[in-house]
Amino acid sequence: MSSQNWIHRIYPVDAPELGTGSAMIEIDLLGSFAVRHNGAEVLGLSSGTKRLLAFLALRAHGTRLAISGEMWPHVTERRAGDSLRSALARLEDEIRPAVTMDHAGLGLAPGVRVDLNLAKEAARRLLQPGEASIVDDLGITAITAFSSRILPDWYDGWVLAEVEDWRQLRLYALEEQAELLIGEGNLRAAAQAARAAMRVEPLRQSAVVSLVRVHLAEGNQSEALRDFEAYRTLLLTELHLEPTAILTDLVAPLRTH
Repeated sequence: MSSQNWIHRIYPVDAPELGTGSAMIEIDLLGSFAVRHNGAEVLGLSSGTKRLLAFLALRAHGTRLAISGEMWPHVTERRAGDSLRSALARLEDEIRPAVTMDHAGLGLAPGVRVDLNLAKEAARRLLQPGEASIVDDLGITAITAFSSRILPDWYDGWVLAEVEDWRQLRLYALEEQAELLIGEGNLRAAAQAARAAMRVEPLRQSAVVSLVRVHLAEGNQSEALRDFEAYRTLLLTELHLEPTAILTDLVAPLRTH
């Protein structure tokens, strides 16, 4: 399913629009930064526009003083304020409605859709006991979103501050996806989710358990052993530890033979 369909399942088509028109602005923070206006990617945005939109997409709202201080931490307060005013003045016309400005500060306008926020909502649905998740939360698009880092080529402090929280949340979401997909019998997607979780944290055993369970359900004993041994070697090399019984018991009959 496309990301657009995934978005519309979470945000109904009658969600609040920007301003008085029907324009829709979407901001992508997972992987490469991108902005879309009515479905078409907006190219040629200035660096200042990209940084301001990315900041507001991560923080939603803030005072001008706080925003300028975080975005330009190594200059004087006056210089940072000037830089923020310049960034606001240079906002491209089709993007300007995405930013609200009032006495309280700056924020994203209602209706601006941020892929990270959608992915977080999907992850929390998956992890909420007893809360039914929509079908798309187990789809390939959701797995891809959970597999993606926040702006991996950006090194601003305000970006890096969000990275670890997202890493933990997406790791748990991927593992929960894998287990739910195994329960549904969708083993191919379960393997994708498990492998994605392993890439996020290679030393974490729970994702390996899910992957081995997938292999065994498929009757692929050799793959189950190969992934077990690869993980065991990594764990021994990095931490001088052995896998726990939760994992070793799964492959014990195969290792005996």
